Amino acid sequence: MVENLEKMLAKGRDDAMLRFGLGSAYFNDGKFPLAVTHLEACIAQDGSYSAAYKLLGKAYLKQGEPGKAISTFEAGMPIAEGQGDKQSRKEMQVFLGKAHKEMDNGQADL
Repeated sequence: MVENLEKMLAKGRDDAMLRFGLGSAYFNDGKFPLAVTHLEACIAQDGSYSAAYKLLGKAYLKQGEPGKAISTFEAGMPIAEGQGDKQSRKEMQVFLGKAHKEMDNGQADL
């Protein structure tokens, strides 16, 4: 799947949905730096993509960057709320709590 998405990107198709698909695929493969790259690009193209904020925050946590995760979740929660995406907002709230705990404990293990 990743190969096909990368081919589409290489051919010039670059949109938020494609970037989210790549970010999600790389996240699921445990390739968090690549996931971050594509999820950041997704949000840059469509700042209202609430699912991208949630997954980007989780990727930051997996990379041991709870501070970036906190910022991402805090930015994404009002977007999700504004779109009526209550589930994403609730999930980001839970992960925000985990990120704060990791900051307090000086660890980044999700």
